[in-house]
Amino acid sequence: MSRHLIVRDDAVLSGVDEGSGPAVIFQHGLGASDLQVAEVFPLLPGYRRLTLECRGHGRSEPGPSEGFAIAVFAEDVLAFADSRGIEQFAVGGISMGAAIALRIAVIAPRRVRALVMARPAWLWDAAPPNLRFYLEAARMLQDLGPEAGRHAFERSPSAEFLVGDAPDNVASLLSFFAPDRPSWTASLLASVARDGPGLSKAQIAGIDAPTLVVGHQRDIAHPLSHARELAGLIGRAELLEVTPKSDDRTSHIREVSAGVVSFLSRHLRSVPEGALQ
Repeated sequence: MSRHLIVRDDAVLSGVDEGSGPAVIFQHGLGASDLQVAEVFPLLPGYRRLTLECRGHGRSEPGPSEGFAIAVFAEDVLAFADSRGIEQFAVGGISMGAAIALRIAVIAPRRVRALVMARPAWLWDAAPPNLRFYLEAARMLQDLGPEAGRHAFERSPSAEFLVGDAPDNVASLLSFFAPDRPSWTASLLASVARDGPGLSKAQIAGIDAPTLVVGHQRDIAHPLSHARELAGLIGRAELLEVTPKSDDRTSHIREVSAGVVSFLSRHLRSVPEGALQ
């Protein structure tokens, strides 16, 4: 694995660039890092995988708090691609990473050869109701601190509701209360949950790149209805429904990985030699 740094708005951001072949930029979800991407999209022969750890994630510095925004994250990713000499690429991501990839597909269509959105949490509107639990967790973390905030959230009606219908969402939310999380975690969590991709429904419908949308049941933060709506809206999209992560994590990862690899092998194979870095 090769790590590379770029400086954006006085923040040093860390990215991974590994492998060779058609370039695939794949972004992680909120609170995660390159490790999440490496698990779902491991290094494969014949592909060059790049991931920029977003501001305040992994080894990347937070920078100014106004930088905790999907539009800013997308610009950072494009700057990272430029710094690595990559003009065209497939772009994808998980949850927040899917929203970043979606925005890039709209604002830089000539650069995007294929689009992958795994477990999308956003359609086009900001602050979607499915992310209201993240705002609640952010308030508790801000007001009470990690330990007391975790206890308060665990006893909340929201957590009780999620445990039954979406236990993986609870695990994700509780991870933000870890004592080793930095002090600005609440700001990051709230800012992103209130945000959106900054796109219109018409702009999303205008995407012409081949697209894979991955979703599953038992996930309130990433409703399957979002995946179905995006797949139905984008003309060249296909939907892949996989095993819920909370039911069988191993099967979930295997099915997502296999689906992404199959999709990329079909849609990057026809790119003329030399078109992708």
